[in-house]
Amino acid sequence: MKVYTKTGDKGTTCLIGGTRVSKSDARLEAYGTADELNSFVGWLRAMPLDEQIQAELEFIQNKLFNLGGYLAIDQEKFEPTPSTSISSEHIVYLEQAIDRMEAELPELHSFILPGGSESVSRCHICRTVCRRLERRMVELFSGYEQSSSFDANALQFVNRLSDYLFILSKKVAKNEKIDLFSWKS
Repeated sequence: MKVYTKTGDKGTTCLIGGTRVSKSDARLEAYGTADELNSFVGWLRAMPLDEQIQAELEFIQNKLFNLGGYLAIDQEKFEPTPSTSISSEHIVYLEQAIDRMEAELPELHSFILPGGSESVSRCHICRTVCRRLERRMVELFSGYEQSSSFDANALQFVNRLSDYLFILSKKVAKNEKIDLFSWKS
């Protein structure tokens, strides 16, 4: 199978299910942002992080790949499969990881600025791309909340993931013995 098919040379691509859409379609914006976030999480995983964090990030990358598949499905023509779904258990997994890290961290009394080390900065890049993914998904699903094509778990997972990435930035800073940059108004 060749990498290039030439079918997208005129600015369209095919969703799972066969429907051709513009490469500027909201669905492509959403799954392209999921792919971008997955790449940034992979970049974060290249840092020397502890085993538990590495395992969590691997879990997240797999779920982001599933999410990208879900977002790429033309659900009027093709039924999502369990391999592309996000379950409530996946959300609970993130919440438990957040709770575990938060229990080790001091309470936050001000906004923090991204930075301090390369690892902490990568966490914040992941967090901000995750927030963009959430906005793209909200845009895509606007008006579909009552539709079978809307998966509330997918949106909740992405929202929780941005929380996870924020707490991870604090945890990584603590592990690296780096002071957080507090915002000064």
